[in-house]
Amino acid sequence: MAVVSTLSNRFKYQLASGNIDFDADTFKLILMNTTFAFDKDSDDNLGAVTADQLSTGNGYTQDSATLASVSVTRDDANDKTTVTWDDYTFTASGGSIGPSGAAIIYDDTTSDDTVLGCIDFGSDLTATDGLGLQIKDIVFELS
Repeated sequence: MAVVSTLSNRFKYQLASGNIDFDADTFKLILMNTTFAFDKDSDDNLGAVTADQLSTGNGYTQDSATLASVSVTRDDANDKTTVTWDDYTFTASGGSIGPSGAAIIYDDTTSDDTVLGCIDFGSDLTATDGLGLQIKDIVFELS
């Protein structure tokens, strides 16, 4: 299972325009259904992906998972900048969460809720009742 992260082109534009502030903005994580296929051009804001988000229930609440501890690191030796957040766990209660094939990170502070990108899990994941679905090592690389 290969996990792949893809940035949206809107995010790159918003970043270059100064509309994304990693020190001040609020970033959220949402889980997507198994038929979702990320398009870096058209899936550029929350409204464009909402229809494919998992429904609220069993420990998952739409648009409520706020990511913590954003860190931006410059890596001149490898010609990139890395953006990371703390791990996030969705805990299933009263039933399963999922299956989900991907997660979206979006900026809840921008006027259009800009989608930063998509984390494709490489397979469909489900958290059964009482267990957690943990998104670990959340990283986007800008190069």
